[in-house]
Amino acid sequence: MKISTKGRYGLTIMIELAKKHGEGPTSLKTIAQANDLSEHYLEQLIAPLRNAGLVKSIRGAYGGYILSNIPSAITAGDVIRVLEGPITPVEGIEDEEPAKRELWIRIRDAIKDVLENTTLEDLANHSNDEEPDGYMFYI
Repeated sequence: MKISTKGRYGLTIMIELAKKHGEGPTSLKTIAQANDLSEHYLEQLIAPLRNAGLVKSIRGAYGGYILSNIPSAITAGDVIRVLEGPITPVEGIEDEEPAKRELWIRIRDAIKDVLENTTLEDLANHSNDEEPDGYMFYI
């Protein structure tokens, strides 16, 4: 399974909206500038997210987009499924021999588990401070 730019940038939109949750609408222009992305491309991605009920659009001079639910209620899997389709690492696994079919099913289930148990709140609250520091060399 490969996540395309649709999934990656769509998740970026949703994480940015989660970070601003409760502060009012956020424009795609603001998100595009903050992440050095094409505003035009983000406009194409927001439509399926809106149609799926994950975001709401607010019209007007100070309009933009807001999450349709709290960040802890929307998972990465919700976003990826809307933009990428079903989560399947391999097509046609029913034709595989049993050992390989079992492997593909386990891989699929592990991916689904991670995506379904990672919320936008988790992603919005992630801090770079949590990553281990590199080696420190003293002379």
